[in-house]
Amino acid sequence: MQQDPQIQNPVTQNQPVYPQKKDNSGRWFWGIFLSLFLLVMIIVAISFFAFASAIKRDGGEFVSGGSGDKIAIVEINDVIVSSEKTVEQIKKFREDKSIKAIILRVNTPGGGVAASQEIYEEVKKTRDSGKIIVVSMGSIAASGGYYIAVGSSLIIANPGTLTGSIGVIAQFISIKDLAEKLGISQTTIKSGNLKDAGSPFRTMNDSDKAYFQDVVDNSFGQFLDVVAKERRMDKQTLLQYANGRVFTGLQAKEYGLIDSLGTFEDAIRITGKMAGIEGEPRIVREKKKFSFFEEVMGSKIEDVTDIKGKLFDEPILQYKFQP
Repeated sequence: MQQDPQIQNPVTQNQPVYPQKKDNSGRWFWGIFLSLFLLVMIIVAISFFAFASAIKRDGGEFVSGGSGDKIAIVEINDVIVSSEKTVEQIKKFREDKSIKAIILRVNTPGGGVAASQEIYEEVKKTRDSGKIIVVSMGSIAASGGYYIAVGSSLIIANPGTLTGSIGVIAQFISIKDLAEKLGISQTTIKSGNLKDAGSPFRTMNDSDKAYFQDVVDNSFGQFLDVVAKERRMDKQTLLQYANGRVFTGLQAKEYGLIDSLGTFEDAIRITGKMAGIEGEPRIVREKKKFSFFEEVMGSKIEDVTDIKGKLFDEPILQYKFQP
């Protein structure tokens, strides 16, 4: 007996219909695989750039000029924050028998007291060893730059060079009022009343000022003693010029603070004569040491490092010209 098509099976009629489940195991697998792959690649990239940045390529030396004996050039540019690189270069050229003389090209407003003193000592050591070391001043060779220069065999400046600025400066920033407005406070536990002197979170009191003034005066006395000794000047006479002001090269020559006026090329010629070099000297410069990462990125990494150094690494106590 045939069943009427209009009459459905009651069991079939009341049974719910479920959607068919899709198999997502493949998607999950590839998602996890790609995530792990990307993570591994990021770790490899970070490790590679860290390794490449850490290993410095030795720049070697660049020699140019004539056929005579060698004169090495050491440059001091920008604010003096540290002394290691400059001291290393001077020492290297001093001990190199093929280098007959050194020219220190100084173009700096000065910088840290200790760093300036360390470079001065290395310059003086080179001069006292019998090797000619001449300072050629660029646009500015003030304060710590001048401190370094007085240890040389001869100081040459352009008529318009700014030099001098014999003095010491220490500057402190106060953010006390701003911190209070922002709701920032600081609790200090200290062993003595001067332990937090100079803190930006409190106003400097008379005791703090007297303390730092004593430190500045002592550093200034050291500066004065070195210049008086090296330039063979009476201290009382020197004090007329040691009030922190700068002089042009022309003025500095008149006051006995430098030896001669001339350009960088004049300094090469004079140094060659002093060292007994016949003909045109060969000029030796040390190429910059750089990393692979710096080579790829250009000067951006160095620029960021310089900015960081100027903002955070500069010492408080400075032989520095402050415009």
